[in-house]
This record gives sequence, C-alpha cells and structure tokens, in this order.
Amino acid sequence: MTSRDSILTTLRHAAPDRVPVDFGSTNVTGIHVSAVAALRDYYGLEKRPVKAIDPGQMLGEVDEELKQIIGIDTEGVRSRKTRYGFVNDNWKPWRMEDGLEVLVAGGFETSRDSNGDILVYPQSDRTAPPSGRMPKSGYFFDAIIRQPAVDDQHLNPEDNVEEYGPIPDEDLQWLVQSARAARATGRAVIASFGGTSLGDVGVLPAVGLKHPKGIRDFAEWYVSIRTRRDYIHKVFERQCQIALANLERIHAAVGDLVDVIHICGTDFGTQTSAFCSVETFRELWMPYYKQINAWVHRHTTWKTFKHSCGSVERFIPSFIEAGFDILNPVQCSAAGMDAGHLKSTYGDRLVFWGGGVDTQQVLSFGTPEEVRRQVLERLEIFSRGGGYVFNAVHNIQACTPVKNVVAMMDAVREFNSATATTPSGEAR
Repeated sequence: MTSRDSILTTLRHAAPDRVPVDFGSTNVTGIHVSAVAALRDYYGLEKRPVKAIDPGQMLGEVDEELKQIIGIDTEGVRSRKTRYGFVNDNWKPWRMEDGLEVLVAGGFETSRDSNGDILVYPQSDRTAPPSGRMPKSGYFFDAIIRQPAVDDQHLNPEDNVEEYGPIPDEDLQWLVQSARAARATGRAVIASFGGTSLGDVGVLPAVGLKHPKGIRDFAEWYVSIRTRRDYIHKVFERQCQIALANLERIHAAVGDLVDVIHICGTDFGTQTSAFCSVETFRELWMPYYKQINAWVHRHTTWKTFKHSCGSVERFIPSFIEAGFDILNPVQCSAAGMDAGHLKSTYGDRLVFWGGGVDTQQVLSFGTPEEVRRQVLERLEIFSRGGGYVFNAVHNIQACTPVKNVVAMMDAVREFNSATATTPSGEAR
C-alpha cells in the first residue's frame, strides 16, 4: 500500500498492510526543533538549521529526508499565518538559549525582559504589548494574558471572536497550493485550517491580536462556563457561523486534496479528572461540534480529528455522538485511559491517533528498552483490526533523548515487519 492507502484503510477501520505513522502533520503530533535536529544528526543528514514551523511550541519541520527515514505516512497543511499573526515565510536564523540555531519566520520579533525571558510580539509589532514569553533557559513560549478587566455589564460576544472572520483570498490560495503539494507526496493529507477550535485555552488568549478584548484569561474562561453560559453560547454560535462559511469556501477550493481535517484541540481532561462535567460538555460544546462535523461529513470526504489530552474516557461517547472520527493524543497514563479498555470499547467507532508511547515519563526518562517494550505493547493493542495511526502521546518535547526517539521508531518498524499483512488484511 502507498502511505495514503494505509491511512485511508485505517480510517475505514480495516487493517492496512502496516500500522501507519504520523509525525509532524499537525501542531499536536509534532517534534520539538531540538529533537528534529538531534534526529538529523543521528541519521547523518546534512547539518542545517531546522525550521520552527510552530513558533509557540517551537515545533520543527520534519523535512522529506527525515520523513523517508522514519517512514511517515502523513503530510500536513497549515494555515498561512502562525498563532502570532505573522506569515510563515522569509526564514531567518535565530538561536535558542541552549545555543541551537534554528530558522524562524521573518515576522518573528523578540526582545528580552529584565529577567532574561524572551518575549515575542503579535503581528511582528514591537510597539504592541508582547503576547508570548519563553522563560530564560526555556524551550517554548507561554501565552501572556492581556485581558482587560471584565465588565459584565458591557461584555460583547463579538470581542471573543475578533480573531475570526472570512478567510482572506491570499490565505485560501496558500491552502490550495499547500494541499496540492501535499497530495503530490503520496501521503495522506492532514489539514489544520483553523477557526473551529471552540474554547481551546491554547488559542483563547489570542496571541496574534495586539489588544485582545473579551474573556481571554484561562481561569476567567473556566469560571465563565459556569457563570456566563449564555455568553459562551453566543461566542460559540458566532464562531460556528464563521467556521461553516469558511469551510464551504475552503472545500470548494481544495476539495478531495484533503483526507483529514484537524477540527479542534480543546482539552477536557486533566491527569486524573476533567475540566468540566459531561453534562456541561453536552450543553456548551456538543451542539456546535455536531454542526461542524455534520457539515464536513455531508459535504466532503474528509474525516474529523479531535485532540483532547488527559482523562477523557467519560467524554468519548459524546465525542462519537458529536461526529468525530479520530481521537488524539490518547493519553493512556491518565485515569481511566487504559489502552485495552479504550480499544475494546470504542475501537470500532473511533480511530485512535497517538497513544504509542508516554512522552511524560517513558520517552523522556526511560531507557531505550523500556521505550521499545511500551511501543510494542501499545501497537499490539491498538492495531487489532485496524483503526490506528501511530504517534506518541502529544508532541515530542525538547531534551528527549534521541536514543529513545530512535528506539520508538525502530520498534514501530520491528512490529510492522513481524506482523506484515497483504492488502486484504491476511497475515503473510
């Protein structure tokens, strides 16, 4: 099978000839620039700076050479602009605190504060308040909360959708060109169009706006889902309207060049519990997710991708009812997220995309043999009957030992070699 065939077979809940692999197609299945650089060194590739394609998390571009070596079956399509509101082009060198030189977009403007922290500016405007902070000796940027005082008498839901709107023609053309290039690789195309992630605290602070209004503080937002539900509904209603209109234009332009669409990265689980009740999810989020997923399934061939970290087993029946086809990152270390239980209970209705190795402990601090054992165990569980794409539990972080990353990749190859099947799904 081609890479795309392998993914499409998996999305049909059938067994491909091997477990397909994704690294780098989205901002939740990526690899930190330092780990990409370490992998290039390990495999003896030309020494050159890695592009930081997501300057917030400092995720690195996995280029064609590395994709071939690793055996990646996906190709990502991203928005033209970064989360900070500048275009990802005109690459220039920039040095991390640990000395690693990377490439960043020309609009990436930074300064240092009195503590030595690195500040980044929205829309490349150094006269605006900075919107991101990389702590001294850190490896990625945290959002700077710039929320004005909340006046309940004058709260306007339009303020919380200021960053959304009709997709500009130049952004649409970018997506078309990117989708065509991605399709030409022979890999499955995973698109992150943006605008559909409802109440995601990763985008809520609006780090791409110079002076965001509305409710932009994490804590205030979580208070609001309890105390300002009418306001949240109005925000989601308006965002959903904009998103559906944009999806219609995007689909008319890119059509079947895309296989999977990354809908949202809103997290509902903590390590041991949840950020809200299932009842709250079903009241506030589910009606709008249903509309978005229903539109996608009614008008396109795309499958829909839901990211939610943590202990989310209690939400999975609602995710399925809302129309999501794929769940990521499958954090098996969180409470109630046992791999065997998830696969046996939901594996016929949901494609699991991730869960291949724990990035918090095993990949970061374990031995290569411990990594190998967990990867083989997870593959054995999740691959049964198809419906599984291998990825780690969320992005591979900075300082992850390269020998452990290589052990993970080697274990996938070992498993696929030992369990190779014919295209009909019969074992060889």
